[in-house]
Amino acid sequence: MPDNTLAFLSLTELADRIKSRNLSPVELTESFLSRIERLNPSLHAYNCVTIEKARAQSQAAEQEIESGAYRGPLHGIPLGIKDLLYTQGINTTASSQILKDFVPQSNSTVVDKLNASGAICLGKTNLTEFALSGYHPDLEVPVNPWNAKHWSGVSSSGSGVAVAAHLCCAAIGTDTGGSIRLPSAVNGVVGIKPTYGRVSRHNTIPLSDSLDHIGPMANSVMDAALVLNAIAGWDIEDPTSLPEPQTDFTQAIGDSLHGIKIGVDQTFNAQVDPEVAAALNNAANALQTLGAEIVDVSVAGIEEGADRWFALTAIEAAIYHKPSYPSRQDEFGPVFASLLEHGLSVTAEQASLAYTARSRVKQILAKTFLQVDMLLCPSAAGPAPSLEEFPPQMILPPEIIGPIVMYQAPFNFSGSPTISVPMGFSQSGLPLSLQLVGRHCEESRIIQVAHAYEQATGWHKKIAPAAQL
Repeated sequence: MPDNTLAFLSLTELADRIKSRNLSPVELTESFLSRIERLNPSLHAYNCVTIEKARAQSQAAEQEIESGAYRGPLHGIPLGIKDLLYTQGINTTASSQILKDFVPQSNSTVVDKLNASGAICLGKTNLTEFALSGYHPDLEVPVNPWNAKHWSGVSSSGSGVAVAAHLCCAAIGTDTGGSIRLPSAVNGVVGIKPTYGRVSRHNTIPLSDSLDHIGPMANSVMDAALVLNAIAGWDIEDPTSLPEPQTDFTQAIGDSLHGIKIGVDQTFNAQVDPEVAAALNNAANALQTLGAEIVDVSVAGIEEGADRWFALTAIEAAIYHKPSYPSRQDEFGPVFASLLEHGLSVTAEQASLAYTARSRVKQILAKTFLQVDMLLCPSAAGPAPSLEEFPPQMILPPEIIGPIVMYQAPFNFSGSPTISVPMGFSQSGLPLSLQLVGRHCEESRIIQVAHAYEQATGWHKKIAPAAQL
């Protein structure tokens, strides 16, 4: 049985050991590289493992720390980077054939920030082609470490699998309509989708420019918040970047929940699997026991953000990919090609309806947040579907996508910060997930509540079977 001691410690625990010089970044990095070598061939969490870079960064981190130049809690910590973010001198492919030979000459702002924090890049995590819902048929599909016969999520699936299988301390994901939350949910990890503009998207391949968010995925709320601390902040290179002051997103962790109002729309939350419904009820009761006030609210009309999501995403994706589609149509996989075809067919009226729906969704949530501090709902309507139900190259008709992204897409339309936290398990042993949605730039508050719930329940401590091998 391999020694998994280091891999199963939290980022926070590992950072404390590194800071006190009781753990070498080189030793830690080698332990993760060993696990990746052993497990990634069957899990496909990474599509590129940067062994030489990781070793060089870990050696540099060790020397800096030994000399007293400790940079902070990510110094010497091994992470996974979603293969949408530019990495200088390292292929950035978006798990596509179109970009299979693309080697950026510069980093994304997020990667630059992680480098500045002293973090170690273990490699590029796998994803659906260009971050939609389907995988290119010529490429590997990430495998759910809880059950290989079930879905591993969309887009940031490789990041979710890497975190759940303890093949990194944390990973970076992106989210256009659920791509941090769904992989977090089905892989049983924590994911934070920050406020739109909180994290720079500079030099990150877009799916839909006005909907894309970048955020961390980790095995605990504290770990995810520490990564968010490192990557958030205003960036002159991103025209959508928010000019907000630097924030410590861990600042409210441990504070009492007394006085915090959490909204629950029973009608909105009713469109879920019975096991999710029961878990949501238990979660609300647990938060009430911890001191929060549960308040009945209505977000009726928010479903328009889900119904109009596919059209808006398709329009913006088609604009970005105009240089290569349809001229290189045969190089795209069927799922992404179908999105681009739809984007080219969207009428001016449909486009207008999609853009104006965003304003209405924002208004609905603004009214809700006059009554409560955050909204409680599921990250996903049910546990991970089987691969028979949701095969890797499944093309979804546009008219059925709205109900599928009901609990995700509206919060991309609104740009709201969200956090997904493990909420128990189905009878078949698959993870369930709670989502908290907050006011703009109030990540610290939803992190506070999520951490209190996590510590009271302990669901995040359960380890996926494939990670124990």
